[in-house]
Amino acid sequence: MGTALLVLAVLVILLVVVALTKTIRIIPQARAGIVERFGKYKGSLPAGLNVVVPFVDKVRYVIDLREQVVSFPPQPVITEDNLVVSIDTVIYFQVTDPVAATYEIANYIQAVEQLTMTTLRNIVGGMDLEETLTSRDAINSRLRGVLDEATGKWGIRVNRVELKGIDPPPSIKDSMEKQMRADRDKRAAILTAEGERQSAILTAEGAKQSAILNAEGDRESQILRAQADREAAILRAQGEGQAIQTVFQAIHDGRPDQSLLAYQYLQMMPKIAEGDANKVWIVPSEIGKALEGLGSTMNSLQGIPDDVEGPRVRVDMGSSEPAVPEAADSTLSSAHAAVEEAIAEAKGAAVGNDREAPPQQ
Repeated sequence: MGTALLVLAVLVILLVVVALTKTIRIIPQARAGIVERFGKYKGSLPAGLNVVVPFVDKVRYVIDLREQVVSFPPQPVITEDNLVVSIDTVIYFQVTDPVAATYEIANYIQAVEQLTMTTLRNIVGGMDLEETLTSRDAINSRLRGVLDEATGKWGIRVNRVELKGIDPPPSIKDSMEKQMRADRDKRAAILTAEGERQSAILTAEGAKQSAILNAEGDRESQILRAQADREAAILRAQGEGQAIQTVFQAIHDGRPDQSLLAYQYLQMMPKIAEGDANKVWIVPSEIGKALEGLGSTMNSLQGIPDDVEGPRVRVDMGSSEPAVPEAADSTLSSAHAAVEEAIAEAKGAAVGNDREAPPQQ
C-alpha cells in the first residue's frame, strides 16, 4: 500500500511538471510565436513569458521578426543580345506579419529566391550586355519594386536588393578586355599627341620670341654702331678741320715770301724723284737761273703777298671749338679734350714766337 502511494505521488509530481512545462512558454526578443489549438490558429505570442493551456494549445512556429539577409547562388540569365551572363543576388527582407508568413506561403525564403530569379530574367532579358553591366542601380530598383509588391501578401517586406556579381562568358570577358585595352591605348596615343602638339607650339613660341629678341638686339647694335661711326667721322672731320686751320693760321702768321716758297720747292724736288716711274732725273745746268726766276714765277700766285711789311692781321677762321654731339660717349669726349688742349698749346707757342721775332724791314 505504501509503495503504491509513493508511485502515485511520483506520477502526480511528474504530471504537474509536464503540465507546467506545457503551460509556460518563453518567447525570445524579436520573435513571435504562432499558437494553434487542436491544429487551428488561435493567436500569436509576444516576446517574454506566456501561459497557454497545456495539452490543448501548441506553439507551432516561432517566427524571426528581424531583418534577414539571404544570398542566392549565381543563376544564368540571357540578355537581349543573346549572351548568357551569370548573376548572383542578395536580398534583405523582414517578416512584418508572422501569421501571413506562416499560413500564406509554405517556404517564404524559397519563394523569394524563385521570384527573384524569374523577375531578374525578365528585367535583364530586355537589356543588352553593355546596359546590363552599367545599370546595376536600375536593375536593383526594378527588382525591389516587383519583389515588394509580390511578397506583401506573404507578410514580408523586401528592404533592399543587390546584384552581387554579373559575370559574362569568358570569351566576352576576353573581348571586353581587348576593347578596354584598345580604348586605353587610343587615349594614351591621343594624350601623347596632345603633349607633342603643346610641346611643338611652345617650342615654336620660344623660337619666335628668340628670333624677335635677336632681331631687336641686331637692330639696336646696328643703330649704336652707326651712331658710333657717325660720331667718329664727325670727330675726324673736326680734327682735320682744326689741323688745316692751325696750319693755315701758322702760315698766315709766319708771313711767307717768295724765298720761302723757293726753299719749299727745293725740298720737294727729291720727293718728286722718288717715284718708281722716274728712272732718270736731270738737273739743269742753269739751276741758279731757275732759282732766280722762281721768285718771279711765284709772284703771279694768288694768296702770296709781294709786300710783307704791312701790319700783321690774323684771319678769323671762326670758333675753334668743335661741336661734339651730346650723345658721344666718355671716350670720345676725353679724346676731344686732349685735341683741344694740344691746339691751345700750339696757338700759345705760335703767339709767343710772333712776339719774340723782330719785325722785318
